[in-house]
Amino acid sequence: MHRTPHRPRARLRALLAVACSAALGAGLLAGAGTAAAAAPTAPQLKAGSKVVGYFTEWGTYDRKYFVKNVETSGSAARLTHINYAFGNVTGGKCAMGDSYAATDRAYTAAESVDGVADTWDQPLRGNFNQLLKLKKRHPGLKVLWSFGGWTWSAGFGEAAKNPAAFARSCYDLVKNSKWAGVFDGIDIDWEYPNACGNTCDTSGREAFKNVMAALRSRFGSGSLVTAAITADATGGGKIDAADYAGAAQYVDWYNPMTYDYFGAWDAAGPTAPHSPLNSYAGIPKANYYTSATIAKLKGLGVPASKLLLGIGFYGRGWTGVTQAAPGGTATGPAAGTYEQGIDDYKVLKTKCPVTGTVAGTAYAKCGKDWWSYDTPATIGTKMTYKNQQGLGGTFLWELSGDTANGELIKAIN
Repeated sequence: MHRTPHRPRARLRALLAVACSAALGAGLLAGAGTAAAAAPTAPQLKAGSKVVGYFTEWGTYDRKYFVKNVETSGSAARLTHINYAFGNVTGGKCAMGDSYAATDRAYTAAESVDGVADTWDQPLRGNFNQLLKLKKRHPGLKVLWSFGGWTWSAGFGEAAKNPAAFARSCYDLVKNSKWAGVFDGIDIDWEYPNACGNTCDTSGREAFKNVMAALRSRFGSGSLVTAAITADATGGGKIDAADYAGAAQYVDWYNPMTYDYFGAWDAAGPTAPHSPLNSYAGIPKANYYTSATIAKLKGLGVPASKLLLGIGFYGRGWTGVTQAAPGGTATGPAAGTYEQGIDDYKVLKTKCPVTGTVAGTAYAKCGKDWWSYDTPATIGTKMTYKNQQGLGGTFLWELSGDTANGELIKAIN
């Protein structure tokens, strides 16, 4: 399903920040692996140690989540990659999202990664300069610029008409000398090729493969090329709509969005966890769970080492619910901090504490509200699964949803 970020309120020069697209949502590269315990009859697989965290461009507004918070929460030391979300796709080209947030906003000493305030005449300010400061503190950290997302994926159909020109535009933007050293590659978050997301795409089954091939050709082997992809494992669903297996040769890894399977867009319910690891009795839709997604992609021939396990740092909820267990009816989405039906883990852990677990994730009933979200304990369960499957690592949407001391990212490690 789609990831829908919290949309910032309108702000000075930040109209483009409304690009909360989301994938919810929702890279870094790297890493050696650790051997996972072998299943009784299965060969031992090697699990990767990539930990890719999405940092949202608009988080610097209402959320006041700065690059500095990635450092002070302890997240930077645990990440291998950051996906900076999002750049736009328009006119067949990669384009800047919110240039004010990215390159112009002046940071005070208190807001800055290194405690040094921006000056009026320095050539680069904004998130990009803060990311450079973060990379200086963590030399192994890689940053990718992610393009598209829920709101800005409509432009990919035009881009697919001339993949080489699109790739050239992306390379020129990502590698622009004005922010040299910030980005180590590109991430494509197309929701969804040859299928429907916020808009419907009809570019054909080969379009995604052709776009990824062009990006790899232009960026070369020295840069990272990755993609966030659908988790829809249903027969004839979104995975089947595009040639993800054929495109896999061109990517360093995929981020299958193994969250947002269920949510209050189905306003009357039934309530269901948005990020189940496995199936369970009464699940509203077959093959709408993480292990089905991973099994389908592996079955198509995508190497396990090129698949990262997606973790949501947020919950989805309904109100008007009387039943504590999953499967209850509702009257609509529960109230959230930034939009209805969604809230951060850091809020929910106190606002609506966990009352039960199902299918490897957690749920919570408080008053008339019902929420589902992952906790450090359920993330631990998912990490065991990740290791057993020999996956390349973990990615998360998105960093600001964690507590100030990084409870969830610590569980990933």
